[in-house]
Amino acid sequence: MDLILWRHAEAEPATEEITDEFRKLTGKGLKQASKIAYWLDSTLPETCRILVSPAVRTRDTAEALSASGRKFKIAPELAPDAKIEDVLRLVNWPNSREPVMIIGHQPYLGQVAGELLGHPLQEYSIRKGNVWWISQKQRQGEELQTYLKAIMSPDLVVK
Repeated sequence: MDLILWRHAEAEPATEEITDEFRKLTGKGLKQASKIAYWLDSTLPETCRILVSPAVRTRDTAEALSASGRKFKIAPELAPDAKIEDVLRLVNWPNSREPVMIIGHQPYLGQVAGELLGHPLQEYSIRKGNVWWISQKQRQGEELQTYLKAIMSPDLVVK
């Protein structure tokens, strides 16, 4: 199974008028999302299921990818306060037959990465706009191995 973790791009700060769930992407965030969407569109398998937190900033991030025709589904289970167990159940880790991408938040994305990469007490810091691609492979006669296949940052994408 492949699980792709995409942290939302840079968003405006919360204020008294704009609560956390309604924060939009900044101009920089829109550029970050566009760059990563460009890379993902050329890399993701067509069968990849895309699940997105209901927060505005994650939906804005997903919109950059949907511009190329990819569909996504809003998943309330991916709200900013999500728990690792709920996220893994939602994506059907490790049993999903198709790749799954989550567009979500810290700290749970970093906690999921730590759990899957064998460091359950480690909370990895996934930077805004970055993608972590976690994969599993089983070679003949060996145990299933989980590994970090790629980390991509908007700074590395040449468009």
